[in-house]
Amino acid sequence: MAIRIVSLVARLGLAAVWLISGGLKFLDPVQTKIAVRAYQLLPESLVGPVAMALPLIEIILGLLLLVGLAVRASAAVSVLVLVVLIGVIISVWARGLSIDCGCFGGGGAADVGAWDYLSEILRDIGFLALAVWLCVFPRSPLALGQGSRVGFSVEAQSSVAR
Repeated sequence: MAIRIVSLVARLGLAAVWLISGGLKFLDPVQTKIAVRAYQLLPESLVGPVAMALPLIEIILGLLLLVGLAVRASAAVSVLVLVVLIGVIISVWARGLSIDCGCFGGGGAADVGAWDYLSEILRDIGFLALAVWLCVFPRSPLALGQGSRVGFSVEAQSSVAR
């Protein structure tokens, strides 16, 4: 039963992360484009499409996790997205750039130091841990997806375990 509750908390927590992050970026597409450009990793022709796609991907992941549909698949995509995001933050830090990650809106040139990058990486590793947990234990109460759903009762838990 405890695993299912942890899975519920992980699912709703990661859903909140994606919905807040994606929502803030979606509401300010100009700033999101500035944030994507600041990483200096993409050709200019890809900055706009990535700045438009990323918030939508985050919102879709958040909605799927919130309602409990395709939890394992959504968690797997979350792992992929988070690994990429951690990698680009490490890249920025290693190249000596000074930018706000734009992870929760904002972004672009900023006065940041090593602790700022380290704290962003550690935060994202925490989110990554939630996603990995959901890849392994996707079933939780209050999920709509047939493969993701489990009740709160002990009887439901034992039937899932069989």
